[in-house]
Amino acid sequence: MAEHTLTAVFQTFGHTQALKEGVVRPKTVSLQFEEVSPIIAAFRRMVRGDEFDVCEMAFTTYLCAKSHGKPFTALPIFLVRAFHHGAILVNANAGVRTPKDLEGKKVGVNRGYTVTTGVWARGILQHQYGVDLKKITWVLSGDEHVAEYRPPANVVPIGAGKKMEDMLISGELVAAIGVGVDHPNIKPLIPDAAQAGFEALTARGQYPINHTLVVKDKVLAADPSLATDLFSAFVEAKQLYLRNLREGVISSPTKTDQLYKKVMELTGKDPLPYGVSANRGAIEELVQFAREQGIIKEAPALTDLFAPGTRDLSG
Repeated sequence: MAEHTLTAVFQTFGHTQALKEGVVRPKTVSLQFEEVSPIIAAFRRMVRGDEFDVCEMAFTTYLCAKSHGKPFTALPIFLVRAFHHGAILVNANAGVRTPKDLEGKKVGVNRGYTVTTGVWARGILQHQYGVDLKKITWVLSGDEHVAEYRPPANVVPIGAGKKMEDMLISGELVAAIGVGVDHPNIKPLIPDAAQAGFEALTARGQYPINHTLVVKDKVLAADPSLATDLFSAFVEAKQLYLRNLREGVISSPTKTDQLYKKVMELTGKDPLPYGVSANRGAIEELVQFAREQGIIKEAPALTDLFAPGTRDLSG
């Protein structure tokens, strides 16, 4: 029987469903699930109030929080992955023909500057299309989860009473990252964005991670075996999902299921690898982008980012 109960917040995905349903259970603890919607609200509550024992968290939120001394540490479990070439929308009448045309203009970012999708999208603009990010004024529709964080000088808040979607449609913003706009004048900046993402995967191995899992430091310290126990449970739940995905027995596959299956077909590998080794390239790339964009001042050692006992695990 589990010795104690931990509060846990993470989304129900195919690869976490077995945990949520109790088909898979950690050996040393029981998990009391709390549902927080949208999940970004849980990130903020964890960063600002340390509310949960175990919590899903956007990776660059974690990097920023860790650099400000927040008392939790990640396990190398990556619950959300996505391609971000399609996250950048542009006003077709704004005179932007190529990504370089964004320089000297105002570009919106949904919510905060540290949002992981924004970090990946800006990294793509800089490293794949040669955009000088410092020549763009980044306009934010919200604030940051980590209240202590201060963005670079070319990052500004949206005007009072304004909506980012309206600003994009009117052309006040030539482009925006992470917004949903259904309007005939709004289109993806990067043509065939989905294909561009898959090409980045096959050519450079770029497979962006978005969310990880963090655990309170005092909870980890109280039970040295907890980190490995949780890791094993998440791996077991994921393997059940991947078996169903491979066998085609998921009755109503979502777009996410279809994405993971295509990644599996393209690479011949697990589309949701856990562990530092299998994700070193993606982690180092995201840390690099976060440092270049002023999210963090120094790049941390990977051994400082993940809980002891999990750094050499894979699954």
